[in-house]
Amino acid sequence: MQQEPVINVPALQAALEEARQQVTSLQQELDETNGGVLALYAELDTQAQQLRQATELKSRFLAYMSHEFRTPISSIRSLTRLLLDRVDGPLTAEQEKQINFIRTTSEEFAEMVNDLLDLAKVEAGRIDVSPAWFELVDLFSALRGMFKPVLVNPDVQLIFEEPQGQTQLFTDNGKLSQILRNFISNALKFTTKGEVRVSAVQDGESMTFSVADTGLGIAPEFHAAIFQDFSQLDSPIQKRLRGTGLGLSLSKRLAELLGGSIALQSAAGVGSTFSVTVPLRLAEAPVATAQA
Repeated sequence: MQQEPVINVPALQAALEEARQQVTSLQQELDETNGGVLALYAELDTQAQQLRQATELKSRFLAYMSHEFRTPISSIRSLTRLLLDRVDGPLTAEQEKQINFIRTTSEEFAEMVNDLLDLAKVEAGRIDVSPAWFELVDLFSALRGMFKPVLVNPDVQLIFEEPQGQTQLFTDNGKLSQILRNFISNALKFTTKGEVRVSAVQDGESMTFSVADTGLGIAPEFHAAIFQDFSQLDSPIQKRLRGTGLGLSLSKRLAELLGGSIALQSAAGVGSTFSVTVPLRLAEAPVATAQA
């Protein structure tokens, strides 16, 4: 007859007690970890709230200062127009030169103020997108007329190619135009000889607008940085030109509002191509509307 094994009760109790202590210790560690995680979440919530408040304050400050700057800038621009129109009499060549300098500077400041105000609106979520059908040829015609007065360098041509693909778009014409104006303005500033070429090419359900120049170009290591707020390149021409460094950053955000994106192809010394790709239809719209 086989003898049953003898159970060592004290040893078993000791093992059970040791296991219980280990479980208790693990439970305490888990409780401490959970407490730390909860404290971390609370701190992150507090910091997120502080960040939202700081962003709101910054947006309100930018909006307030932009509005405050607009009045004196508008007055300066009006006065320069009156002087250049010879309302109070003739001007000497030197006087006309200085007044034109004041006019140009005030227009640059006005552009900066507009960029600041738009940035404040985007960050505060207070910018409206108003899509509608429009003709691409009309968009290009308006841009051509807008930049014709500023083409003062005879060594640079501004060329608008015939749009390829769908001739109509359903998006916010004003915001798309603002993006392209920024691209063209930058291209003209940094191109001293050659051409600035604007094109629109359909790719599936999207349209890509490109502005290619034969200017200085941008080294690859700076491609990401130039789309950040207040970013400017360190170049001799850049130092002579005023700006907030907000134009490309704002363009990027406007493109995202239109359901699209912007891109850059460039290398130092060989020119740059900035492009914005947007959907053909920002929102569902009857086909009949497009044909109207």
